[in-house]
Amino acid sequence: MLYAPLVRNVSPIKDLACLFILLALFRRRKFDAIHSVTPKAGLLAMLAGRLARIPVRIHTFTGQVWATRAGLSRMLLKNLDRLLVACATHVLVDSHSQKEFLPRERVVTPRKASVLAEGSISGADTTRFRPDLLLRKKVRSSLNITQDATVFVYVGRLKRDKGVLDLAAAFSQLCRANTNAYLLVVGPDEENLRPQIESRCDSCIGRLRFVDWTQTPEQYMASADVLCLPSYREGFGSVVIEAAACEVPSLASRIYGVTDAVVEGVTGVLHEPGNVEDLACGMARAVENPARRAAMGRAARVRAQKQFAADTLTAAVLQYYRNVLG
Repeated sequence: MLYAPLVRNVSPIKDLACLFILLALFRRRKFDAIHSVTPKAGLLAMLAGRLARIPVRIHTFTGQVWATRAGLSRMLLKNLDRLLVACATHVLVDSHSQKEFLPRERVVTPRKASVLAEGSISGADTTRFRPDLLLRKKVRSSLNITQDATVFVYVGRLKRDKGVLDLAAAFSQLCRANTNAYLLVVGPDEENLRPQIESRCDSCIGRLRFVDWTQTPEQYMASADVLCLPSYREGFGSVVIEAAACEVPSLASRIYGVTDAVVEGVTGVLHEPGNVEDLACGMARAVENPARRAAMGRAARVRAQKQFAADTLTAAVLQYYRNVLG
């Protein structure tokens, strides 16, 4: 097995080594097609694929790092995406709103970009992600959360641009008026944000729960009442439809990508990104109206099953491969 030393952060030596390893691999194997996901992997794979003259080179965009940047950083990262697109023969995006965003930013032409089915990169396994009352009770007991509490859950990497500090501030506001709400934060702390989260929730720190990286996010979703995704940038927000499959509505940012995953007022509620007051109000309304919360959860699961089931996305990917490979 050939190993390419791809790392998430910028590392010129490792990145260049990875490019040459991919180029050697592609030239030796003479693939008919290659398919990449994520920004750096996509750039290196599409560059190597073009140099190796791979006939079909597909890249899937799942959000843009530069969307929340400004100045030189934004310009540089956006131009790297443009280079990626120039090296690709086909481009997929994981949401319809992102398909509108990228041409507006002159990264890709509308004709070159496609969305599979209704969006997302892989859909949701609705047999794995499902409501489970016994699991709900078990997880809550293990976390020392009362069964009648309102539990808000965040699932994902702990990063500033995911809005986790806004969530902490909003939860702190909620706790001033509500003594039976909990915030469950699930995911690896990539930017050492836990101390800041705890500081913002100092007055209600006893109602915070942290779980590091997990292979079973469905357990924590099934234990919750509302999923929170206060992100500043997302390509789609797969975590939203996974929670939806668990019959859990979402309280999420009104940004491109996420607006495809949430039907406002039906499967969840949207708030302005970065607006802590707006987010806190949404959390308060969720606590005050459990019947509406439950109704949105049921509607969310129905939509996840009909539009975003993993089988649907798998079939769409296979048909796409058939089409581009002729």
